[in-house]
Amino acid sequence: MELNVLFEDKQDKIVVRTAMRSAIRKAVFNTLIYEGVEGKIEVSVTFTDNDGIRELNRDYRNKDTATDVLSFPMFDFSAGETPITPEGEALPLGDIILSLERARTQAAEIGHSTMREVIFLCIHSTLHLLGYDHELSPEDDEDMQRRQNEIMRVLGLS
Repeated sequence: MELNVLFEDKQDKIVVRTAMRSAIRKAVFNTLIYEGVEGKIEVSVTFTDNDGIRELNRDYRNKDTATDVLSFPMFDFSAGETPITPEGEALPLGDIILSLERARTQAAEIGHSTMREVIFLCIHSTLHLLGYDHELSPEDDEDMQRRQNEIMRVLGLS
């Protein structure tokens, strides 16, 4: 599998270093491998702050509150369905919008690093791009949590 992650930084609260970009690539890559995705894949990751993600959450989900991460899939996959990539072309899987400000706050509340929280949120969001939705039912929530935990374990972050 070949992965291209496009980054955009639309916030000024946290400096985004190469280590964070590399960790995000690794998290997305391992999530796609775990789900059996093959071919060339492209994912966009945008860093924002609480105000930026609140605006998107309000405009696209009718929820006027800041959240940690939003996922905007390019395709409507069913959970567990493996995307088919066009021959020789990259499949644009979708966009991950991440509030680094919210991730830092959540990490402090939970008692782990901002980097670990960002990695978890990117795994979570990538699963959403692949059609998983924890909000559909308790069973879907349990399934998504299990997948997230297994991928975190693969990354040595259980």
